[in-house]
Amino acid sequence: MPTRGKKYKNAVAAVERQQMTDLNEALEKVLKAKYAQFDESVDIAVRLGVDPRHADQMVRSSVVLPNGTGKTARVLVFAKGEKEKEALNAGADYAGSEELIEKIKGGWLEFDKTIATPDMMGEVGKIGRILGPRNLMPNAKLGTVTFDVGRVVDEIKKGKVDFRVDKAGVVHAVMGRCSFGIEKLAENIVAFVDKLIQLKPSTSKGVYLRAISVSSTMGPGFKIDPLQVRSLIKSA
Repeated sequence: MPTRGKKYKNAVAAVERQQMTDLNEALEKVLKAKYAQFDESVDIAVRLGVDPRHADQMVRSSVVLPNGTGKTARVLVFAKGEKEKEALNAGADYAGSEELIEKIKGGWLEFDKTIATPDMMGEVGKIGRILGPRNLMPNAKLGTVTFDVGRVVDEIKKGKVDFRVDKAGVVHAVMGRCSFGIEKLAENIVAFVDKLIQLKPSTSKGVYLRAISVSSTMGPGFKIDPLQVRSLIKSA
């Protein structure tokens, strides 16, 4: 078991953790328990009733959070000609083709997200061993292999979050910053869980949303009633 610091222990002692609560109350506890001097991110973990070992139960996609994540991603687009111009006009930090690929081969990785037009994927594949392990490879399932580069750049800049269920059946994602406040964080979480529900595999049996918890970067986690979040989605 890891040894917890004094600040963490004090944060846990100040709030009730064991009881499952509604979304707003859980977020109130997250903000009360934060203790770091920086603006901590607020993270969510959702345990799903799926078996990721089966390809037809792999939950993977992306969602544009209504209030963003609090961080502006540096976007690189692999494209040529008019599509390169479109990407830059939409706010991409970098856009180009072979010259960027060569730069990456040399060790340059000053970006957070990548997009590629389909005609560039043959060339981008040559640096797959560099981008893949860092989750930087353009992916058609996430909508980042497309000719509609302007729209996707805009979505990423506004707070598009990629997510994928892990081997334990849990999806992790950043929902914003503590400075957002309860209302904006709640809006982001409802949008995120709504997307997960839309992605429920037809082969998933039993309870799909099994558990939800939220925490700040350094703070303890707090359990949320999945049924209460579902009710917020239906009333939205």
